[in-house]
Amino acid sequence: MPKLRTLYLAGPALVLDDAFGLAPEVQALCEAMDFMPLPADPEALAERELSEAMAREIYAERVARMRRADAAVVDLSPFQGPRCDPSVAFEAGFLAGLGKPVMSFMNVMAEADAELLSRLQAHIATEPDDEGVWRDAQGVELEDFGLPESVMLWAEARRLYVVVTPDLHTDLTGLQLCLEALKLYSD
Repeated sequence: MPKLRTLYLAGPALVLDDAFGLAPEVQALCEAMDFMPLPADPEALAERELSEAMAREIYAERVARMRRADAAVVDLSPFQGPRCDPSVAFEAGFLAGLGKPVMSFMNVMAEADAELLSRLQAHIATEPDDEGVWRDAQGVELEDFGLPESVMLWAEARRLYVVVTPDLHTDLTGLQLCLEALKLYSD
């Protein structure tokens, strides 16, 4: 297997547009492990106004970066609800479909939040049916495998680290663990 060098990073804390002011630290962590993150290039966009055309350009640029990457690190931390950012879930699946190794991490505030069912119960109406199967208000069965994310996201990640931290979007311990795992995987 060729040595892994370029990385696609996905997730609120990992995007290099400095959303949380972490770009220099993320870059330094990657470089210290001999990886090169593939940053977005906002200057390459022809569209300057928020629009469907701009969204399509952003999509095309991200897909091109995912195709160029040797591997990926994705942040599956709950974002704006009990689950990860849907864009990150898509990117993880797309990268997996390309055969790229995907390492993941998830920051949660409490040990109880490490299971998807616990996070869902905290955000939506749930109750067990007569057989003990957890269901939402519409009667739809909820995944209850005791996993931190859905079966498909959990199973595709070569590693999924769950980090309990009060700093959901700024703690980079999970990134560090993923980079170390990628280094071992690559060597």
